[in-house]
Amino acid sequence: MTYKNFTLGPNEEGIVVVTWDMPDRSMNVFTEEVMGEIDAMVDAFAADESVKGVVLTSGKAGSFTGGADLKMLRGMFDAFEAKRREDKDAAVAELFTRCGEMGRIWRKLETSGKPYVAAINGTCMGGGFELALACHGRVAADSAKMGLPEVKVGIFPGAGGTQRVPRLTDTQSALQMLLKGETLSAAKAKAMKLIDEVVPADQLVEKAKDMLRAGLKPVKAWDEKGFKLPSGPVYSPAGAQVWPAVASLYRKETGDNYPGARAIVKCVYEGLLLPIDQALKVEQRYFTEVLQTTEAAMMIRSLFVSMQALNKGARRPKEVGPTELGKIAVIGAGFMGAGIAHVAAKAGLSVVLLDRDQEAADKGRAHSATVMEGLVKKGRATKEEAEALLSRIAATPDYAALGDVDLVVEAVFEDRKVKAEVTKRAAEAMKPGAIFASNTSTIPITSLAESFPDPQRFIGIHFFSPVEKMMLTEIIMGEDTGSQALATALDFVRAIKKTPIVVNDTRGFFANRCVLRYMSEAYDMLIEGVPAAMIENAARGAGMPVGPLALNDEVAIDLSQKIMRATIADLGEAAVDAGHLKLVDALVAEGRIGRKGGKGFYDYPEKPAKKHLWPGLKNLFPQKRPEEVDFTELKQRFLVTMALEAARTMEEGVVTDPREADVGSILGFGYAPYTGGTISYIDGMGVKSFVALCEALEAKHGERFRPTPLLREMAERGESFYSRFGAAASVEAA
Repeated sequence: MTYKNFTLGPNEEGIVVVTWDMPDRSMNVFTEEVMGEIDAMVDAFAADESVKGVVLTSGKAGSFTGGADLKMLRGMFDAFEAKRREDKDAAVAELFTRCGEMGRIWRKLETSGKPYVAAINGTCMGGGFELALACHGRVAADSAKMGLPEVKVGIFPGAGGTQRVPRLTDTQSALQMLLKGETLSAAKAKAMKLIDEVVPADQLVEKAKDMLRAGLKPVKAWDEKGFKLPSGPVYSPAGAQVWPAVASLYRKETGDNYPGARAIVKCVYEGLLLPIDQALKVEQRYFTEVLQTTEAAMMIRSLFVSMQALNKGARRPKEVGPTELGKIAVIGAGFMGAGIAHVAAKAGLSVVLLDRDQEAADKGRAHSATVMEGLVKKGRATKEEAEALLSRIAATPDYAALGDVDLVVEAVFEDRKVKAEVTKRAAEAMKPGAIFASNTSTIPITSLAESFPDPQRFIGIHFFSPVEKMMLTEIIMGEDTGSQALATALDFVRAIKKTPIVVNDTRGFFANRCVLRYMSEAYDMLIEGVPAAMIENAARGAGMPVGPLALNDEVAIDLSQKIMRATIADLGEAAVDAGHLKLVDALVAEGRIGRKGGKGFYDYPEKPAKKHLWPGLKNLFPQKRPEEVDFTELKQRFLVTMALEAARTMEEGVVTDPREADVGSILGFGYAPYTGGTISYIDGMGVKSFVALCEALEAKHGERFRPTPLLREMAERGESFYSRFGAAASVEAA
């Protein structure tokens, strides 16, 4: 037997080691060809009496599989859409069959009569972990990571994951893992009884063979008579303690906004009432239903298709060769600058961390020491790794240290004069051809570039705080920014494993413009007399991770005040709502500047007490009774105002690719992921419906909800943003 993607070792003692190693791929993924080969292997091993057991492992260092191949997933959607136009019922029936294909093969393996052991050498996600769960034994390397993250892209584990996990571990743990799309360490997976053994990587295959030599049964526990569920039957005293809490867990994690998450709960509940084969059919049915939802289509497009494309350099100038970034510099060793230095050093780059004096620079370097110390204590890094990272950060106040760096990232205080002075001093010390990037969050890049001798080498790289956790960066093109600067910025962002979006220059760029709309709408609601708790709850109910008042406290209310006053200075008083400025001025006058000051829209008492909304908010404006407020409309207002601002950025040419608006809105400020992002929110309901919603809100709340000319034009023509602006890889809603 020979296969393209698998290598079969010799039959030794009746044991065959199958190594999955796809040619011309850095990671194993499931394609139709791969699945066909596994199907054929299962049949061949079942028919070969000399084979007593099989070990499945990977030939890719540190990786078992990353899950499904993008082309296979897109092919499924495209085939369904084409068929649906001709015959919807036949299209759904065909989709149902295709949705069950992976599960069918895994179930065939599970019941083939031969024992299989999955030897998990590294990352094992999605359908790969479902394959491992179908095996009769599982052994993992101590460094391996595994999980079922499908819910994060709008679907759910549809190849047995919702049925095998709750038959191996307790129901509550199973649901938490499935609903969160949690990635498990090998140790945690073993504690949950999802794998059997954890060993050093060099002992992995031998341990798997030992399990087979010890007489591993080729029949799973749930296929034997008398099998008992880990948490007991659904309808039992034990079940009665579990399932009432499930609704609370589900609502807490999802807000009932995600069809995929809702289907997980249904699959587990209904599946545990049935024998495994019928339970797998229930899963297949729900998986088929979820794939037809708008939410799944939009999330898959943005969080899987588009994100992969952007991470691979979709916006990188093709005419510019690869950039060799050996050494970079960060000017400004405050919280943001220290974070940038840390992620750069973590990526293996040498970093010059520069500030006004040695003490300030050392303080920034100490940030990395603190971070690494915490990781070492948690066992997530070794002392040697921590020392190596710190050795790559050189703290100094001397601008001469910039002489041999390839990229300088300026991260000083958000003040035009301060940035201009730093830029001039850096330019004098930099080598010819080196790129200068400003981490400004609001000041237009073109104006900042006036302080640099060659604006072609000047670009914006806007990081989000905290840098270590936030995955998005905005690359901002000034009017004269050159392709070499763009390529260098994108190569740097890729090196530090962030997702970039490229935007053209404007005040606030993309993300901050949308975020300011989010917070401004909350100001309007407060002024209208909407209770603050309803504002925060409506935002979270709409799918936002943090309420707008809590978010404003995090970014600082006095910063909001400074931004408003700077906007007035540049654009005039009409550019800022007078009511908003009055509200912010009143809070700052009371010392309520946000979390950093211990009080803002919220009060922040000493721990362990939790933060709570400031009771005095209700005294600022006459309050409406909760029953007088349309809660659904509050949710719509938050989503619409940000989506409308995103549409404006596209109309103005600030954002030119809808993929970047969608990915940027989700990663940058947590825009309701189930929508697929700000632009997919519009496309998902249809531009015509969105315009009608805007008009209804405009009639009630004012011209800030007025649809733009572009939106009206697109509504009349029946266009979508993705069709008009031509992004690659579109997955249309069924």
